Amino acid sequence: MEFSVLSNNLKMPMVGFGVFQVTDKEECRQSVLSAIRTGYRLIDTAAVYGNEDAVGEAVRDAVAEGLCTREELFITSKLWVQDMANYDTAKAGIAASLEKAGLEYFDLYLLHQAMRDYFSAWRALEDALEEGKLKAIGVSNFYAHVLANFCETVKIKPMVNQVELHPYFSQPAALETMKYYNVQPEAWAPLGGGRHKPFENKMLQDIARRHQKSVSQIILRWNVQRGVTVIPKSTHQHRIEENFALWDFALTDKEMEQIGSLDLGYVGDAVKHFNPEFVRGCLGVKIHD
Repeated sequence: MEFSVLSNNLKMPMVGFGVFQVTDKEECRQSVLSAIRTGYRLIDTAAVYGNEDAVGEAVRDAVAEGLCTREELFITSKLWVQDMANYDTAKAGIAASLEKAGLEYFDLYLLHQAMRDYFSAWRALEDALEEGKLKAIGVSNFYAHVLANFCETVKIKPMVNQVELHPYFSQPAALETMKYYNVQPEAWAPLGGGRHKPFENKMLQDIARRHQKSVSQIILRWNVQRGVTVIPKSTHQHRIEENFALWDFALTDKEMEQIGSLDLGYVGDAVKHFNPEFVRGCLGVKIHD
């Protein structure tokens, strides 16, 4: 396993396990346990995913089974936009996430979207960081211009920015902005989120064949070699293991360029942040009864 070192000197695994859309609680718990048994130590959830409790249960089970200690794990969650109305709602949202997960702290906690009063919400994250409830804080879905303004304004700069990053949406300018502010990039949908049909791409198939790896492993390794943390999701054991096995090969500079040539150079189509209807839809999503 390789690690990045965040701006506060916390070590963060370069490969993690995501649980987006794993809504069945038992399936989520078992998948996280399988991931930890495989060697994953970074687990990524969010309040809006509705499975913080299942992740927390899997963490306790893993520790009880002696698979790892709590300190060896790197558990991430995210504050949803309904809790970003002001400082007090954000503070309550952090507390609600910790309570639901049954954890004393999160290793990383993110603002899920650049919506509502995210500056006031960030101050709540800064305070929770100083109180030890959060070990690191960051943002998600902050485009380069938003991130730059944010970093130039806040007291503590975000340590991570989790955004859509894959060969079809490689965002080189966004990576340059993150590098400038010493923000670790983290990729959601690192395999393309079920779009673009990368597994049918002959160039990717040829590279995979040369390395005796799968197309998934080639795509994930491409991002890791760019310095990007990846959090692929699967509920199938063989894919969980496959997505983790990235450390016994390296792509050549030519292969990196070939894969990078797939970039379509447009804002991602999975999450349409520039669409007012999408934004209104996010603001209407409830996570608390």
